[in-house]
This record gives sequence, C-alpha cells and structure tokens, in this order.
Amino acid sequence: MMKEWLQYVFLGNTVQSWLIAIGIILALLLLVRIIRTIVLKKLKNWAEKTETTVDDFMVVFVQKSILPILYIFSIYSGLHYLWLSPKAEKVLYIIVALLVTFFIIRLVTSLLGHLLDVYATKKGQEPSKKLQMRGLMLVVNIIIWGIGLIFLFDNLGYDVTAVVAGLGIGGIAIALAVQKILGDIFSYFVIFFDRPFEIGDYIVIDHFKGTVEHVGLKTTRLRSLSGEELVFSNTDLTNSRLHNFKKLQRRRIAFKIGVTYQTTQDQLKQIPVMITQIINGIADTTLDRVHFMAFGAFSLDFEIVYFVESSEYNYYMDIQQRINLEINQAIIDAGIEFAYPTQTLFMEAGLNDESEEKSTN
Repeated sequence: MMKEWLQYVFLGNTVQSWLIAIGIILALLLLVRIIRTIVLKKLKNWAEKTETTVDDFMVVFVQKSILPILYIFSIYSGLHYLWLSPKAEKVLYIIVALLVTFFIIRLVTSLLGHLLDVYATKKGQEPSKKLQMRGLMLVVNIIIWGIGLIFLFDNLGYDVTAVVAGLGIGGIAIALAVQKILGDIFSYFVIFFDRPFEIGDYIVIDHFKGTVEHVGLKTTRLRSLSGEELVFSNTDLTNSRLHNFKKLQRRRIAFKIGVTYQTTQDQLKQIPVMITQIINGIADTTLDRVHFMAFGAFSLDFEIVYFVESSEYNYYMDIQQRINLEINQAIIDAGIEFAYPTQTLFMEAGLNDESEEKSTN
C-alpha cells in the first residue's frame, strides 16, 4: 500500500520524488540555518569586541545578501530534482534568475557603498561627506543596475547585442546633447574625491563669497554673508581659482600707518619699538616685522606684518582692533601726529618783493 502510494503521480512526479525534493530543500535549509547560527554568532561576538565598522558591515552583508542567495539555491536545488515541463522549468529559471540578480546587485552596491563610506571616514568624519556620498551612490547604483539588467536579459536568452549597440549610439547622442550636465556630474566626482571644499567651508570664487550649504550632482549652493543663496555649476567651481578659508590655520595681516614729516628722527626710531612691544604683548599673535617703509606723498609710512594663530575672522578683528587702539594711544603719548592728506605751499620772500617792485613801476 505504501509502495503504491509512493508511486502515485502528482503534477508529473511521483510522491516519492516530491518527498525527496522536499527532503533536499529541508536539509539544505537546515544547513543554511546552522551556518547562519554559527557564522553570524561568531561575527556578532567579533563585532562587539572591536571598534571598527568592518565587522558590523559583514554581519549585515551576510544577513541581507549571502543568506537570501543560499535560501534561493536550497529551494532551487530541491525543485530541480523534479521533472518539470519546459514551460514550468523556464518560469522557475526566470524567477530564480531575477531573485539571484537582485541580491547579487544589492551585494555589489552594498560593498561599494561600504568602501565609499570607509573612504569618506578616513578623509574626515564630517556629516557633509555622507550627504555627498548619497549623490555619488545614486550614479553608481544606476550604472550597476544597468549592467546587471543587461546580464540578466542575456542569461534569459535575449539578444542584447543590438541593445548594447543601440545604447552605445544613443549614449553618444545623449552625451553630445547633455555634455554640460555630464561635465557637472564628472566635476561632482572630482569634488567628492579631491575635496577642494566641503559643506560648511567658507570659500571665495572671483568676487563671490559664501558658506557651502549643498553639493549636488549638477550644482553647488553657497549662502552669502548678506543672506542670499548663490548657485554655481560644479564645472564652474572646478575650473575656477577659489579661496577656501576653512583650511586657514593662521592668518597673515599686513597694514600701514603714516606719520607727519614733522616727526623727529628719534621719534621715528621709537615707533617700531613701540609697535613691537604692543604686538608681542597680545596672545595668539606672532610679529613678523615692523619697518619704516617709504617716504609717502604726505606721510612717512611704516608697514607692520604679523600673524594671528587662529582661523576665526571675528577673533582676528578683535586682535586688530586692540592693536589699533594701543598704537593710537602710544603715538599720542609720544607726541607724534598721524598724517592725513595735506599740501604745504612754501613761498620765497625774495620773489614776493620782486613782484611788488614791478607792480609799483
């Protein structure tokens, strides 16, 4: 009775074949379950003991990509044991190909995403890098999914040669039509990897200046000091000479003062000494030089050069203000006068007498 029941045909296969197929599926699923329990447990224990993110990524990588592929392989192996009609076998193959392609593409994109995240972390743990990486991953995902779909259609028996050739010709036409957009996207890659600036940096391009707020695939947006938003194409930024003040570590300041020509020699010698003492007495400043520089049109000019050991603009202005006030007080105390635009007319007495004599005659 049991033997006859086992030989009963159902959907083209005997009950015995169905039981063997189910046994294969259950055995492989059990094996995957064991592997999952052992491997994931070890990976999680390892991840808890380390500070790196590689092990954490491996846990997620195995859970979301490797295990689903193993489950699909287990079910396919059991069903492949059965006799299936050509139509059913084709449907099964298409379903498996779709699922495997999906999980393999997700595996590749996850791996590339992690590598980019590691790269961004090594270059600096700024949140801005993660925001920029989203745009980069969008482009990478489109490329990987396109390649994956081409391979899928090729494995399903479709002739992709004509499609690839069409894409090549169409790609050239599209590239010519949108070359500026493609140039901006390429410039986005340059900005991401070369890092001339990042979100939060204060930059100056020509006569435009502002803080970087957003770096997109095509444009970069700045917020100016007066409040308006400045929008630049990425190509314009990569082709321009820009000043990045975020990377400023120390600030060099050069300024001049002028005193009148009536200033005595001793007073002129005294001025560099006074300024040197003032700047050296202020914290976070390094004096470079103080020189009597030139004889100006209406003043005797001194040039002062010093460094502020900080990149903060407001802090620099506080120091400059203090220096100006102390120099002003020192100049006043020394009895010296600052010069301002003046003209002095000297007339000779002899010439005046001669002019008066001629007028009398």
